[in-house]
Amino acid sequence: MSKIKVMSENLANKIAAGEVVERISSVVKELVENSIDAQAQNIIIKLEDGGLKSINVLDDGLGMDKEDATLAFLRHATSKLLRDDDLFFIDTLGFRGEALPSIASVSDVLLKTSQGEIGTLIEIKGGKIIQNEPSDSRKGTNITVTELFYNTPARLKYLKTEASELAGCTSLIERLALSHENIAFSLYNNDQILVKTSGSGNLLKCIHEIYGLNVSSKMLEIKNSNDDFDVYGYICKPEILKSNRNHFITFVNDRLVKNYDINKAINDAYYTYKPDTKFPIVILKINTDPTLIDVNIHPTKQDIKLSKIESLYELIYNTIKEALYKSLLIPDAIKKPEYNEVKEDIVNTYVKENTEETYVNNNSSQVVMDLSYAPEKNQDEPIVINEELKSLVLYPVGIALGTYIIAQNDEGVYLIDQHAAQERVNYEKYLQALKDKEISTTALLFPITVELSPSEFLILKNNLNVLLNMGFKVEEFGLNTYIIKEHPTWLKPGYEEESIRKIIDLIIKNQGEFDVVKFNEHIAITLACKMSIKANMRISLEAAEELLNELVTCDNPYNCPHGRPTIIKFSIYDLERMFKRVMN
Repeated sequence: MSKIKVMSENLANKIAAGEVVERISSVVKELVENSIDAQAQNIIIKLEDGGLKSINVLDDGLGMDKEDATLAFLRHATSKLLRDDDLFFIDTLGFRGEALPSIASVSDVLLKTSQGEIGTLIEIKGGKIIQNEPSDSRKGTNITVTELFYNTPARLKYLKTEASELAGCTSLIERLALSHENIAFSLYNNDQILVKTSGSGNLLKCIHEIYGLNVSSKMLEIKNSNDDFDVYGYICKPEILKSNRNHFITFVNDRLVKNYDINKAINDAYYTYKPDTKFPIVILKINTDPTLIDVNIHPTKQDIKLSKIESLYELIYNTIKEALYKSLLIPDAIKKPEYNEVKEDIVNTYVKENTEETYVNNNSSQVVMDLSYAPEKNQDEPIVINEELKSLVLYPVGIALGTYIIAQNDEGVYLIDQHAAQERVNYEKYLQALKDKEISTTALLFPITVELSPSEFLILKNNLNVLLNMGFKVEEFGLNTYIIKEHPTWLKPGYEEESIRKIIDLIIKNQGEFDVVKFNEHIAITLACKMSIKANMRISLEAAEELLNELVTCDNPYNCPHGRPTIIKFSIYDLERMFKRVMN
């Protein structure tokens, strides 16, 4: 007797549900993406108890007739792929035909849909059709999912808490709204509104509606293209940073994706503009030929493969780097109050799970925010760019706490961190010296002897060319020992031996497996930090003035190479408002 049997359709759907439907947000994602594919302009998502009790998605899209509504719940039934070649030209969010049958196999589903004439009502429980009858003629689709995982208890017990599931849904809708700023999204939980966007088609306004004025007013627009990719979006100034990469929000052909190489390009572009443990808010849209991407590598369709990734990396990196370089990034010490600030006393529960950051509103009364405002750029308003800082004249007037230089000009008062400022100056000097092809060297009157362990000696011996290319004259000098006879002139006088030992330590640590550019930057950062004046080291006003004159000529005078700010501004208005000279 044969042991191999063809599994039932319902069992196959339950198995597929294990990949397609992981959490409440997975169900919401599939249903909302169907609404987007149906050309909806308004999408309303209503949850009960964070979706644990019920999930309802209502849209004004194209809707379905009776035949399509029934076929939609059959596995691999889809309207988005008609022939094999269509798989290489996917321009819809869904296409596999797995989501609806997978969801219906592990829940109760009630579907009402219409194309504007007689509608269709279908009720499915555990994959079996209970009702299929005419319904109202409202154009669009209304689908409700309840009792999720009721027949797969192993999956049911792994659902998170209400707050956690709600956080996942909220984060998802925020991202979908940013990817389709022309669609109005509304998310409710227990009849309380959490997310509401206007569908204005303005990406900056959508950012404002989700993040608020404090963030949207600090965003920089980016736009660029090459032969294969177009990129567009907004990046935040380094003064607004988060503790994880969850706010790297990237879309490829309007599809929300998570891609290591794209995230790396974003993070690398902010190198020295931020600390390593902090990350920017970036909303990045990438458009390309569908043949250059493969979205058919996982049922959730968030993980994709990209051809010509090196070209895309370079485009993203250079575009963000240029936008940061051109913008004046001195943060104001006083944050302006947000427009139309909500006055109600709202109790917020902070949810952080699986490195996700979301605020969930737990107030029992509904809070309605006016989201009609978004910052619009005045076309006649001059853009303040980096080059203008190089002509900025700062007059030092004192030193506070032995650490902060106090300077002023006609625009206000500035505080400059003396260590961070000199770190930036030294970093750029060292980096430029490392890039120079012509290296000036000087002989040591007393050669420096460096003793190493046997393993360290072997590593350095295998990578001795790194030291030689930097301008050092190095020779073996007995057992596990090298002697340094010459060094490049850019080493700080009086700190030659300390600097040389730092460089050798870095070579041994990397063991030759490093990118030359990154290695040079690491050396420059390390030496700049060690060779700069420290906090609580008293300097004269003359030395402070010289440091400020050097700082304003740097390529990036706003941050030390570790990403900390070098300079903060108190405008005249800020000071007068603090001292109640002005009352608005």
